[in-house]
Amino acid sequence: MRTKGGVVLDNLKTELKIRGYSDATIKSYLRHNNDFLSYVNKPVKGVNEQDVKKYIAHLMSKKHKPASINLALSSIKFYFTNILKKNIFTEVKAPKIEKKLPTVLTKLEIRQLLDAPKNTKHRLLIELLYSSGLRVSEAVKLKVNDLDLHEKMGIVRSGKGKKDRNIILSNGFIGNLKNYLKNRKHDSDYIFNSYKGHITTRMAQKIVNEAAVESGIKKRIFCHALRSSFATHLLETGTDIRIIQELLGHSDISTTQRYTKVSTEQLKKVQSPMDNL
Repeated sequence: MRTKGGVVLDNLKTELKIRGYSDATIKSYLRHNNDFLSYVNKPVKGVNEQDVKKYIAHLMSKKHKPASINLALSSIKFYFTNILKKNIFTEVKAPKIEKKLPTVLTKLEIRQLLDAPKNTKHRLLIELLYSSGLRVSEAVKLKVNDLDLHEKMGIVRSGKGKKDRNIILSNGFIGNLKNYLKNRKHDSDYIFNSYKGHITTRMAQKIVNEAAVESGIKKRIFCHALRSSFATHLLETGTDIRIIQELLGHSDISTTQRYTKVSTEQLKKVQSPMDNL
């Protein structure tokens, strides 16, 4: 890949591939570095710390979210530090990321969402995202042979961080999946097949968004909200947080602990000290 300024990013692409980064991540890193080098518009050897700071300020002026700016900064830092061996980030501070609580649906809202789709495949996707807590990128790539319906278990292969992990399957999903596979017209290795192999994450997001509109739920609903709801509802029924961590595929328990802050059912059980006066 070559930037507008003529700077070759092939070495970056090669290094990312060697380290096992996904195609989507490689594409993102290349794009962020291309945009940065096009912005500074100077030979790469002359790029300095002030150029990085000006670029961050530029992104902020364009109303980019802190998380997006941090991703751009990480991509640029990887290229300059690991490929070009230039340490120009000593005094560069990343914008603080807003600590928002995950969106969690009530069990009634989950039922409303499941009842909304008329398309069997669409309902099945929503069932899987909620009942097994998958990332949308994992759900669309799931293959029939990755599931052991008798044991009510499955395997996500090469999930985030290139890690395999076990997942649970609900009885309802298993029954609906069997009927779906028996009646679908085109055979495929993938559960959510398309003419290109499997449906895209964008299509999955569209399916969930349309179901949310059809259900009349006012919350902003997206695929990850179903994963958040899976974790929170398990926590509310007393499932150990380390088991939830394993099911979600979190490498750090602190990531899973975010859900302890949104378990409103547990908060409702706490009695105000005023009531004991």
